[in-house]
Amino acid sequence: MKENNKQPVAFIHQLVPIFFLAALIIYGLILQPHVFDKPAFPLEIVFLLAAVFSSAHLLFIGFGWNTIQKAIVKKLAKGFPAVLILFAIGLVIGTWIVSGTIPMLIYYGIKLINPTYIYLLAFLIPIIFSTLTGTSWGSVGTIGTVLIGVSAAVDAHLGIAAGAIIGGAYFGDKMSPLSDTTNLAALAVDVDLYDHIKSMMYTTVPSAIIAAITFFILGFIYPPEVASVNNGGSQEVLVSLKELFNFNIMLLIPPLVVFVGSLRKIATLPTLLAASLIACVLALFFQDYGLTEIMATLKNGYHTDMAVWTQAVPEQLQELLNRGGLFELNEVIVFTLMALTFIGTIDVTNAMPAIVNRVFGFTKTRAAVILSALISSAFTNAMTSNQSATSFIVGDAFKKRFDRFKISRRVLSRSIEDYGTMIESIIPW
Repeated sequence: MKENNKQPVAFIHQLVPIFFLAALIIYGLILQPHVFDKPAFPLEIVFLLAAVFSSAHLLFIGFGWNTIQKAIVKKLAKGFPAVLILFAIGLVIGTWIVSGTIPMLIYYGIKLINPTYIYLLAFLIPIIFSTLTGTSWGSVGTIGTVLIGVSAAVDAHLGIAAGAIIGGAYFGDKMSPLSDTTNLAALAVDVDLYDHIKSMMYTTVPSAIIAAITFFILGFIYPPEVASVNNGGSQEVLVSLKELFNFNIMLLIPPLVVFVGSLRKIATLPTLLAASLIACVLALFFQDYGLTEIMATLKNGYHTDMAVWTQAVPEQLQELLNRGGLFELNEVIVFTLMALTFIGTIDVTNAMPAIVNRVFGFTKTRAAVILSALISSAFTNAMTSNQSATSFIVGDAFKKRFDRFKISRRVLSRSIEDYGTMIESIIPW
């Protein structure tokens, strides 16, 4: 039995687990839903099956189980701090809702909508919400729905408004320490979360400024036909928010704690937990929810049913508020564990770096290496329709090559998000 990973392994044996994973992805995520019109395979199960196959293959070619298990445990241990952060993100989201922080920002965000600058606001408002909630999809499906309703009410160009909403939501998501994909991109290449976010600013901030200027100009090229907002849906949301929560400036303390922690580079986990604890205290002091509701929020997230004094809550508002809690990101956490398990098995044969060196061996400059990572991120995201998978696959494949060319891994984590997450909105499936 081979009891270490230093013994040479034939290249074909390094390829076999990767080919098996690729086959599962092509069949389960592409052919199943788009050709056979059947549900796609859960990505967690795809990586679990790939890990089982890879382990069996390692046993077949002579590696002992102890070697395989040590590699898996080593990889899981390395990623466990990120798993704790994902749990903390769920707590933060729930407590920021029950405290009234997120609802207050929604309320005043809607109140500030001015039809004259509808496209610019449709870009800027989702930035705030996705930054504070860590979800681009959630922002698009909630505040984005309100903004589209307002755009339709003032007879604005809906295509431009939709593009602005999506762009703002994705930008805010990338800048948010509460975003699961942002955390996983940093984890995948062993980069500090705040260093990764700072690195992202070099590309996303200039593009956001250009986009904001463009949407501002489009407001004059394609002006709305109606000069004032008269949208029943948005008014219904405003009334409901005032019934559910009490607003005051103290509710801005939790996001301020995260902001200060980011600037001072305080460890992510204690910063998030502190922000969550402060939000719980604010909820007790300023909201009509008791300790029982706060504890329930910490476990299962906030739910509008907790507000027994109100009955009719708009559906789009429920979609935004009914979330958070310890299990908010359980699917992401399970997927992360499965992905790390698979990567641990292929680390035994040093498979990913060896494959990248073969496939991209022609790249001899730093620019070419970065371009290779960008293209691989775009291709992997288009194939899997999942940025978490893209982060782990591309990150594990390229981080040693970036080290070899003395390129900061922050450039790799940024590249994964630039051409991974950002390209999602233009992939039809």
